[in-house]
Amino acid sequence: MSKNHALKKPRSKKNTHHFTDVHDLPCIEKIVCTVGETPQPIQTNITGKFPEWISGSFLRNGPGKFEIGNQKFNHWFDGMALLHQFKISKGQVTYRSRFLSSDSYQANNEKNRIVVSEFGTVSVPDPCKNFFQRFLSRFELPSKSTHTDNANVSVVTYKGDYYVSTESNIMHKIDPETLEATKKVNWRDFIAVNSATAHPHVDVDGTTYNMGNSFSLKGSYYNIIQVPQTKYSSEETLEGAKVLCSIPSTDSAKPSYYHSFAMSENYVVFIEQPLKMDLLRIVTGKLRGKSVSDSFFWDPKLKTIFHLVLKKNGKVSSFQYLAQPLTTFHQINAFEEDGHLIIDMCVSDDGQIISNYNIQNLRKSGEDLDEVYNTLCRIFPRRFVLPLNVDDKTPYDQNLNSLPNSSATSLRIAKNKIFCTHEDLHGEDLHEYGGLEFPQINYGKYNTRPYRYFYGCGFRHLVGDTLIKMDIQGKHMKVWEQPGLYPSEPVFVPSPDATEEDDGVILSVVITPNKDKSTFLLALDAKTFEELGRAEVPVNIPYGFHGTFNATA
Repeated sequence: MSKNHALKKPRSKKNTHHFTDVHDLPCIEKIVCTVGETPQPIQTNITGKFPEWISGSFLRNGPGKFEIGNQKFNHWFDGMALLHQFKISKGQVTYRSRFLSSDSYQANNEKNRIVVSEFGTVSVPDPCKNFFQRFLSRFELPSKSTHTDNANVSVVTYKGDYYVSTESNIMHKIDPETLEATKKVNWRDFIAVNSATAHPHVDVDGTTYNMGNSFSLKGSYYNIIQVPQTKYSSEETLEGAKVLCSIPSTDSAKPSYYHSFAMSENYVVFIEQPLKMDLLRIVTGKLRGKSVSDSFFWDPKLKTIFHLVLKKNGKVSSFQYLAQPLTTFHQINAFEEDGHLIIDMCVSDDGQIISNYNIQNLRKSGEDLDEVYNTLCRIFPRRFVLPLNVDDKTPYDQNLNSLPNSSATSLRIAKNKIFCTHEDLHGEDLHEYGGLEFPQINYGKYNTRPYRYFYGCGFRHLVGDTLIKMDIQGKHMKVWEQPGLYPSEPVFVPSPDATEEDDGVILSVVITPNKDKSTFLLALDAKTFEELGRAEVPVNIPYGFHGTFNATA
């Protein structure tokens, strides 16, 4: 790592707006450039070797179109969804991609302008209307056509079927072979929620859990959703879904934003964080010409609240587990051990991160780019330990975490409140790599169970620029890095004869913004973190968000 990119620890509190002091970051503007789709499979150029046993498709999702006509989207989260497939068989890899034919995509293309508002972009009034008509259009109530179904965040499964998802009430069922959308699915047709996350959890029996908001005159609620594993016909989607429980927002007019949640063997854990949404500002946004993102705000005066919900009956714990104000987008794992619930997650001590990911920021260079990066709080993996066996007799002001070799604390501070402090899941060396995000584990075998390894991206830039394997025992890490290369979320694929947790391969799509048409799929030995092979794609691919591996026999 060159010295001028080295990360220093946060400055003193004199300037709370700067968390690092980095200079001369390379420009990465081509990471958010519009590309064309490649709907028919094309061969890749392989160097090294992909193990013969890998058989299936690595599916990815993310934005791929950042302009419509002469109008530009404002935020990274707004780009039109582009789905990717890397099909691996007998050591060979083919690539294809396809824009999601969502209603938003079709309407925008038909009008050649931004017709449907996105997270950070307000739709533009029809230029064919006169001034008075355009003015009145700001007062129109939202209709089905004005809600985005641009599912550009993740690829998920329900009842064995594949869907692409964002954080609205709409998902699209897709064919994992062709990437074509086959059915538009609305959560509201099954349960009373206004939205659902793009990060469901699948239990060992195939039952899927998710979370969604509901807003009504009665207030704001966070809903735990349960979708059964059984499908009785091929046409089925979310039939049988139910709301397991509803948790009222601490402030009904300003509920917390959440991107995901945690799940252990017996509990769903909702983390109510001080990153808030002002519902009045959202409702009046069109009138004011403001996007949904303008309604988000960070309130560091508030504590973070962990809500524990029993999966078997939806009962919410009478105890609230509190922590200092934090922001978490992705949890690593959660499991129960000796009367404790252990939650590992990627955490920031500040909540301004969303606003910094405007497209114009990602396209900056020189000192302007450095300034954007240095005002972003770094994200680090942390462990919280929540005691489960608490009642009226539980003592006050003493550490209730009895796990050996754990520095996390839990203290009863009030009748039904326990205050928790974290343990770092990393050593000092992670600071050199800018923290860690996009965490992944050997999910199929170790989610909700004690585990040892997780994988993620190091962030010495606005996007991942290294891949990291963290060994929780001893907090050691292995790193894959090459200058000018920007790897995306690492996904673990277990080997068929695995005997150990890290027997398998890590797959990551590596973006090359300063070299044309040279993006590649990278395969690493998950145990040694040594490179096995790469499959270079002769087209450009933007930096995406999330993916999954669809194994085939």
